[in-house]
Amino acid sequence: MKITRIQATPLNVPVEIDILGLRRSSSLSVCMVEIETDTGLVGHGITGITEEEVIASTVNEIAAPALIGDDPLATEAVWEKLYWLLSPRGQTGYASHAIAAIDIALWDIKGKALGLPVWRLLGGARSKVPVYATFGFSMFDREQLAAAAKLWISQGYRRLKMVVGHQALARRDSPRTLSEVIAEDEMRIRAVREAVGPGIPLYIDANCSLDHFHAVELARRVEDCGIAFFEEPITQNDARMMADMRRRTRIPLACGQNEGLAFRFRDLLLAEAVDVLQPNVVISGGYTQCARIAGMAQAFNVGLANGGAWAPWNMHLHAGLAYGGLVEQHYVATLVAEQLFDGLPRPVDGWLTLPETPGLGFSPRTDAIREIARRPTSHGAGKG
Repeated sequence: MKITRIQATPLNVPVEIDILGLRRSSSLSVCMVEIETDTGLVGHGITGITEEEVIASTVNEIAAPALIGDDPLATEAVWEKLYWLLSPRGQTGYASHAIAAIDIALWDIKGKALGLPVWRLLGGARSKVPVYATFGFSMFDREQLAAAAKLWISQGYRRLKMVVGHQALARRDSPRTLSEVIAEDEMRIRAVREAVGPGIPLYIDANCSLDHFHAVELARRVEDCGIAFFEEPITQNDARMMADMRRRTRIPLACGQNEGLAFRFRDLLLAEAVDVLQPNVVISGGYTQCARIAGMAQAFNVGLANGGAWAPWNMHLHAGLAYGGLVEQHYVATLVAEQLFDGLPRPVDGWLTLPETPGLGFSPRTDAIREIARRPTSHGAGKG
């Protein structure tokens, strides 16, 4: 079997959010990759939380010409080729996104060729994975946040995550100070904990938007709220500062969803900076690299979970590997995925059941993708 065509399509997908009477328009950027073979098999990959047109250009102009004629089942060989083509000096960032989308499409082809779903190819450890719902966004005030938490519990979710920090460092020139941001965050966290009671695991995520001092201060203020983990508390996932913070708080720390190459995860582990590693297959180099990262987490006895959304892709990793963990059902990303694909699984009572369909188990909505691709993009906005 040989690769005959690779095509990347940049998409800025509009989203209409309608919860509790609140209506908001937003968007998320993704890049779709389609790979065709000389046998007629076609695979699809995706990456997100990035500049979609940069990824599409990287795939179409650099990666695709280099891979034509290669064996799509030789995922290790293709991954290594892409590394030296796109990241020869260990660069992280856009290259890892491009590699991830291509790698996912190749695993989709591999599953179809062998008649097995990707999670079984990765090891077939379990047929269901636990999910947590990311629901708590900055558009809610405290009362609305508490009501939204109750709504998600009523829909069968048993684990919840909310956003804190709210791009505080990026917006440091605005009238609000970082101290004011975390003071409000404390009140928001307490409102959700009171609304759902003590038995629901609650996760918080700063999206790398706080400095060391304010991240530690927020953690100390809410230690009594039973936070299950604090995700990306510090800018740049600074391993040295994360390690210091971990010594100063009883709340487990998590990060990794936006890291591109395996050495970054190694450094976090060696620094004893995290309790939970969070590689994301659509960002961190696809299944090929994320399986390696999972092995490092297991060797260090550090937890593994999906951060950064895109549950239908990440569920395969966490179901395939015995060391797999939680998968993130991100509300906005789910709305995006449902516009682009048919056959996506839905959580039931806090669990996702893996498909037995060969490959990824769901298929792109070609007409919808074509229509979204025709629309003008909004650069610098809606990057998740």
